[in-house]
Amino acid sequence: YHPSILFCLSEIGLSRDAQTSLSLATSSSNVSAQVSITNEELKDMSELLFSLDKNKAHPSELIINPQRLIPNSETNQKVDLSTEPLYTFVDEATLFTKPTYAALIKLLDNYNRMTGTAEHFTKEQVAEQEAFLKKVVTDTEIGRQLSTFLLAKGVYTSEAELIQDLQMMWFGLYSRNKGQLDSSGFEHVFVGEIKSSKVSGFHNWVQFYLLERRGQLNYYSHNFDGPWAGFPDILGMQFNWSGYFKEVGSAFIGSSPEFDFAIYSLCYITRPGKMCHLSLGGKAQSIQTYTWTNSFYGDGKMFIASAYPVSP
Repeated sequence: YHPSILFCLSEIGLSRDAQTSLSLATSSSNVSAQVSITNEELKDMSELLFSLDKNKAHPSELIINPQRLIPNSETNQKVDLSTEPLYTFVDEATLFTKPTYAALIKLLDNYNRMTGTAEHFTKEQVAEQEAFLKKVVTDTEIGRQLSTFLLAKGVYTSEAELIQDLQMMWFGLYSRNKGQLDSSGFEHVFVGEIKSSKVSGFHNWVQFYLLERRGQLNYYSHNFDGPWAGFPDILGMQFNWSGYFKEVGSAFIGSSPEFDFAIYSLCYITRPGKMCHLSLGGKAQSIQTYTWTNSFYGDGKMFIASAYPVSP
């Protein structure tokens, strides 16, 4: 495994004895999808989604300053090697007023980052989850193309069935610590959590930027950068989130919420618990997903444990 994969195996809360079974696990509802959807089809689909990301940041709307690049062997040293923030400029007035960005941002403050503390959602917060799914799946071309693809392959019979399953696999609660319903795939990937005194998950650039802007996150360095000249790009980052360290937090940079959600969902549905090989802008890129094997929803379906881009 790549070092970032090994780190995430431990951070999602499983013992090493359980990690092999986790990496090989597949949801019974997705076995047929794995058989019928080829790697070439996934590459074609990911290129289509990449080309349709009209809400991504343009160079005039987002400027980053990656600063210090370190080798993989130094990602655990917890040393701030970058004197400036990662984000030099974000055009919030343009980007964050777009419907999918606004819907994502509304969700980010609905969670307690500490595992072991149960999550409780109000009716308004559940409505925000449903609104986010509608905005990213029904109301964007990226979401519509993902739906069309999965329906054509027979993975789902309707968009309504797809959205219902996405809500459960992403927002359904399970326990990472102390038997409490304290976590979900969405919280882990898009918001970030604290487990065993470390940052766990946290693979979303919007959350990173907002916390950095508020002075709650300190960027240290990066250990890999994607090959793209524009956005979306990918960085593997080291940072401190209000006293807790993240050794390798990889994320798409400058992508829209619908792109991140669609790419991760595509990989989890078709290659659950496996490496998912894609093509983005003519460049090879892989996404690692993990299934949560300790609890289930529906007819033995598995929640998302994690999803993130690996080093190109």
